[in-house]
Amino acid sequence: MKWQLLMAFLGYLGFMIWFGWWVSRNAKGGDNFLLGGRNLPFLLTLGTTVATMVGTGSSMGAVGFAYLNGWAGMIYGLGGACGILLLAKLFAPVREHEFMTMSEEISYYVGAHPVVKNTIAVFIFVASIGWLGAHILGGGMYLAWLTGLSPFTAKLLIALGFSVYVVIGGYVAVVWTDSIQALVLFVGFFTMAGVALYEVGGIAQIANAQPAVNRSFLSLDNIGVVHGLSLFFAVLIGVLVAPSFRQRIYSGKHVKSIRQSFYLSGGLYLVFAIVPAIIGMAAYALNPTLENSAFSFPYMAFELLPFGLAALVIIAGLSATISSASSDAIAAVSVLIRDIYSLVFKRMPHAKDVVILSRIGLVVTIGIALLLALLTNDVIGYITNMIATLMSGLCVCVLFGHFWPRFNWQGAITALLVSLLISLAIIVTPSWLVYWGNPIIPATLASALCAVIVTIFTPVQTHTSAQALAILQAQREEMQHE
Repeated sequence: MKWQLLMAFLGYLGFMIWFGWWVSRNAKGGDNFLLGGRNLPFLLTLGTTVATMVGTGSSMGAVGFAYLNGWAGMIYGLGGACGILLLAKLFAPVREHEFMTMSEEISYYVGAHPVVKNTIAVFIFVASIGWLGAHILGGGMYLAWLTGLSPFTAKLLIALGFSVYVVIGGYVAVVWTDSIQALVLFVGFFTMAGVALYEVGGIAQIANAQPAVNRSFLSLDNIGVVHGLSLFFAVLIGVLVAPSFRQRIYSGKHVKSIRQSFYLSGGLYLVFAIVPAIIGMAAYALNPTLENSAFSFPYMAFELLPFGLAALVIIAGLSATISSASSDAIAAVSVLIRDIYSLVFKRMPHAKDVVILSRIGLVVTIGIALLLALLTNDVIGYITNMIATLMSGLCVCVLFGHFWPRFNWQGAITALLVSLLISLAIIVTPSWLVYWGNPIIPATLASALCAVIVTIFTPVQTHTSAQALAILQAQREEMQHE
């Protein structure tokens, strides 16, 4: 059965590779490779957004978390839904400025200051590698348990699986394969939840099988209010400032279609939030002594379903991983080519070189993420600590820059550095980490406070918004035209 499952997964990957090539075979030029020509219609934006949201955390991570902590498994979905709804409400209009990367957007808020653009480009690139590593880690652990492959081989296979069609087809391949995988993963997860409810006897029976401490609202009596809020805000901030979701804004056809697709994605994800919780809690009801809670989802599939349907459900779980990974890979290489290339070489790449450089960058980026994924096996801890360390400062920069005209480049750099230092201090201090769960709340608050103080006591930025936008547009034109 393990070999049959492996062959089914390889066949699925083969189809994704072929499909990615087929839909992108006529896409030419760097703008198409990195942003799909900035003409993504509503349905493709919806499909790729949903697939990116239902990633490693909400499949393996959230189901395993629900196995141990009951209704707390919903927190991941609730945080993600709130994040994408806020993103639609607050930031969909930035599509009108035709940014290519998030570092462009944030530097625009502070007068296109090069120090901010370059520093944030590095932060975003490292964050994207972190996200990629999380997906490879989660998918590899999943695949190893299911097929008997070694963890190293499984992680390598996951990395190779999505990297091939991304390298071949770029952003066009990503959004089309994401849309197909969104259908697969929704069918798989809802099928599994429905069967689990039937087998255990309904929601009431699933809840009654939980320890008493897990029956409170979102199991906060078990995990604690502070830990629950820390996880919620870690996921919310992760979506609000994730480069992959920003790329959906930059590549959308227009503001209206972006906003509509994000609102619908948020609504679907809000409904989806209960699904991992049901699956994890049902697994606990059927077998409260699983050796590893992370494998609750595949355990349920093989315990309750015939092989063919179980294979579909398992592939749905793996689809969640590889769809999110492909999105983070293309977001990372956009920053690498648009921002970091010019930082290193002091010029933008020529238009004729963008595609080949992007493909080389993808191979290097995914290779680095794979190395990181080989160093840990804690998916949720990896994700939440990485978000707090690298993205809480980005969140402060985005919100202050968007809503506070006085915000300047000194405040932005302060926000990034303070969030980094506070996060690292909490991670290396066990008692602080035990109290907070992850560093997201203190890192964000300290970052915001220090950024306000520094901004107030430093000069106002000299460039207007129009001048900043003109600087960034001139830089982009160097890359888009030989």
